[in-house]
Amino acid sequence: MSFQEVWEKEPMKKPRIQKVTVNFGVGEAGDRLTIGAKVIETLTGQAPVRTLAKQTNPAFGIRKKLPIGLKVTLRGKNAEEFLENAFVAFKVSGKVLYASSFDKVGNFSFGVPEHIDFPGQKYDPTVGIYGMDICVTFEKPGYRVKSRKLKRSHIPAKHLVKKEEAIEYIEKKFGAEVVME
Repeated sequence: MSFQEVWEKEPMKKPRIQKVTVNFGVGEAGDRLTIGAKVIETLTGQAPVRTLAKQTNPAFGIRKKLPIGLKVTLRGKNAEEFLENAFVAFKVSGKVLYASSFDKVGNFSFGVPEHIDFPGQKYDPTVGIYGMDICVTFEKPGYRVKSRKLKRSHIPAKHLVKKEEAIEYIEKKFGAEVVME
């Protein structure tokens, strides 16, 4: 029995996207960071949060607590719309999504090397080119029991999202090709 048949029979077992985290590692503060904030805001439709350096690294001119990156967390329909565009950009760049990108509970990450690969984006010499890391987190209905305030409980192992389920979900929902190694 395939996962698709199980999901139709038991909707509580169908995985869904909990969140999509988009990370821009700019590496420096200043103009490049503010331009990157505008780029990520146009791609996602949300204002980014600045990420700070954890350590000082004089070789790169980075001090502790200096803003060096940006991140945005998307949920719901915004996350799905962004993922559709991200997979288009991923295919345009000629990259392949490997099964090893998925962890044992179905979450996965991939990178888009150039933001201009997204639909509707054009190269602008004043902006430059930014790459990004995209992390997708899955859940199933009922995961709230592990984070609620009252009567908190654990998720049983049989209700966790499996790697194979996440791969099938991504292939069916977004038409992405996942290569087994």
